[in-house]
This record gives sequence, C-alpha cells and structure tokens, in this order.
Amino acid sequence: MIRSALYAPGNVPKMLARVGTFDADAVVLDLEDTVPVAEKEAARHMVKEALGQIKGPRRYVRLNALATGLLELDLSTVFCPDLDGVYLPKVESVEELKHVDSLISEMERRLGLEKDRVEIHPVFETAKGVMRSYQILEESPDRVRKAGFGAVDLMRDIGVRFGPKLWESDGLELLYTRSHLVLAARAAGKLPPLDSVYTSILDLDGLEKEALLARRLGFQGKSAIHPSQVAVINRVFTPSPDEIDYARKVLKAFEEAEAKGSASFTVGEAFVDIPIVEKARLILDRFENPDE
Repeated sequence: MIRSALYAPGNVPKMLARVGTFDADAVVLDLEDTVPVAEKEAARHMVKEALGQIKGPRRYVRLNALATGLLELDLSTVFCPDLDGVYLPKVESVEELKHVDSLISEMERRLGLEKDRVEIHPVFETAKGVMRSYQILEESPDRVRKAGFGAVDLMRDIGVRFGPKLWESDGLELLYTRSHLVLAARAAGKLPPLDSVYTSILDLDGLEKEALLARRLGFQGKSAIHPSQVAVINRVFTPSPDEIDYARKVLKAFEEAEAKGSASFTVGEAFVDIPIVEKARLILDRFENPDE
C-alpha cells in the first residue's frame, strides 16, 4: 500500500536527485505538466538516469497522455529495470491502457523482465474518465493494480471555479468524484486509489484535513507536490496506535469466540462480527506489511 507519492519535475536535476530522500512511499518523476515542451527531450534522459539513483521508494514516471503523441517516445526512453511503473494521465478509455500494456509487455520481453512487473497507474482527471472509471478498471490489463485521481484537471474540465484555491476547504465539489472512484476501484477488484495533490503547499493544516477526508472515503494514500507534505500524509494514512490496539483486541476476541462456536461477540460495548474482523485484519496487514 502506498500512503504518499511525491512528484518531482523531470527537468530539474536538483529535485530529481533529492526526491527519494523525503520518506515518501513512492516517487513520481514527471514528464507531463511540469515540463515545458522544449525541455521534454532532455527531461526524458534525466529521468531515466535518476531512476537508477533512487533507492527505497517505488519509482514511477508520469508520461504524457496518449493523445499528445509523446507517450511512446517517453516510454521507450525511460524504460529500464529500475522503473516500477508509469502514471498514465487523463485516461478516458480502456483502449489507452491496453495500448500501453502492449508496449510495456514488449519492452519487458526485450529486457528479460518478469511479465507485468511494471505497473500502469491510470489517473482519472476528466469528467469522461471519471464516469467511465469502473468499466475501464474492470476491463484493464493485470498490470493495472490501482488508480489515481487528478482534481486540478477535473476542476478545469467541469469549470467549477477559478482562483488560488480550486476547490473549497470542505471538498464538497469533489465529494462525489472521490466516492465514485473508490467504489469503482473496489468493484473492479483493484486496490483502493490514491487521492489527488493538495495545491496549497504552505497550508499543512488544510492538507491534513483533506487527507483525513480522503482516508475516511476509502483512499489508500495521497499524492504530494512538496516534500513538506509527505510527513502529514504518511501520518494520516498510517493506522494510529489506538486503531492497532483495537484491531488486535478484535482478533483476539474473535479467536476466543470462534473456539466457542460463535462468529459474533462484543469488544467493550461494541458489537463485532465477521466484516469488522476482516477490517481489523486489513488494518494490521497494512501496519505490519506497509510495502505491499
């Protein structure tokens, strides 16, 4: 599970050199929106070199969208054994994922890599993509294991408002989309998705509030655009000591109840049955196996 995914512009060597040092669970080296067209060719080579230098977090590259005509050159340039996955922005059809899957499959074969080793991480950030997200994920290749949400592009697409903050602090404009994507991912058998970036990089209180909302809705983590955001996101998406303690109490009580032929019982004043037991197991699994 990935709690935090930190972006770095692919054309800024200083940021590429440091992005892996901020305790993010994943890094996303960007070839898309943060890189001017004139610098994309140089950025591709800088990103490929940086992939081999980053140790610890999972390493992704955000490609340019298929419609730009730049994706295949992006992918062929950066593809290497150090690449864990690619972010595919503005996804609106399963055909996009299948096309990229075929490209990656051939590259894996050429390099002798295990099939489906390199992940495709589709990002839904248009109205069309969001509304089609269940069908896309349901029919997606096996290397698509989770998805992401891009709120900034969505706000542009649906034209909600414009200003320093693209959505209000309560997140009401994004509530339906967030819930829809969580349900689509889980119904399609994928892992919980990653939430969008929070654009006010100095507002860590606002970031925490939004991250807490995303966790409540079922996201597994959240993207970051500044190193200072990583610690807040990691804390929010890490089970608290109280959660861990309660989960252990639930499993212990379940073992005792099961030995007596019962699958329902109480822990303190709370009624517990199988769905709550399974939730407790999930919490402990994320705590004890955070890299899975």
